[in-house]
Amino acid sequence: MLMRILRLGLLAVMLAYAAFVLVMFVNQRSYVFGLDPSSELNNPGALAIPGSTRVAIPTADGETLAGWYLPPRDKDGPVFLFLHGKSGGLERKKLRWQQIAEHGAGVLALSYRGYPGSTGSPSEEGLYEDARAAFNWLAKRHGPDQIVAHGLSLGTGVAAKLATEVDAQALILEAPYTAIVDVAGERHPYLPVGLLLWDQFPTRDFIGDVKMPVLIAHGNEDTVVPFEHSKRLFELAPEPKKLLKMPGSDHNSLVRDGLYPHIWRFLANPQG
Repeated sequence: MLMRILRLGLLAVMLAYAAFVLVMFVNQRSYVFGLDPSSELNNPGALAIPGSTRVAIPTADGETLAGWYLPPRDKDGPVFLFLHGKSGGLERKKLRWQQIAEHGAGVLALSYRGYPGSTGSPSEEGLYEDARAAFNWLAKRHGPDQIVAHGLSLGTGVAAKLATEVDAQALILEAPYTAIVDVAGERHPYLPVGLLLWDQFPTRDFIGDVKMPVLIAHGNEDTVVPFEHSKRLFELAPEPKKLLKMPGSDHNSLVRDGLYPHIWRFLANPQG
């Protein structure tokens, strides 16, 4: 009788585990990409950046991406290709846009496929394709030595991949991960995430092929992606490179805590 109860208990645990794994597997892209269908940027006239122009960027595989473009004050000034994080939220990054505009720099803030204003559904390969399309759009208007690929969180893997394929002024990785699959494995060590995850974004595997100066910025109190991820990426990245450890900063507080003055100094002297 006892053995039967134990077997039934074990079976119940196994079934519960299998059900949990199935739920995580089926819903994984909502966890990775965190889409916000209620965003005001779904409205055709909405602007993520004050004073910007909303643009439509076609991709090679037939999607149309929303972007918000603010040209630099000086025609030869730097222009950021900003690749956002998990939930998008471009309209909530007012301090970022303000600091870029006050410095006279330009920016193209891209909304990935499936995110507000853009067609399609997100995937790892799709986001890589989106970054290529946005870079090509910018490169028709500015020299490659003006363009700065800047990825935030999820967007760091996208920006790093792009930086292995193009020539540009610099690559900035803000709160990056070694790979999404690594972060998932740390959070869910009881799951075979390496086998289950479709979109792994393995930045660690290609950052060594980046063709431009690299600035990696990370808060030492990041509760989403541990600072150790940036340390590992820095070890793998080619020169010239700089690792900026921001004391007391969390995952989403680097701009508030003074990131952009460090960015301006880095762009002025990447070798320093």
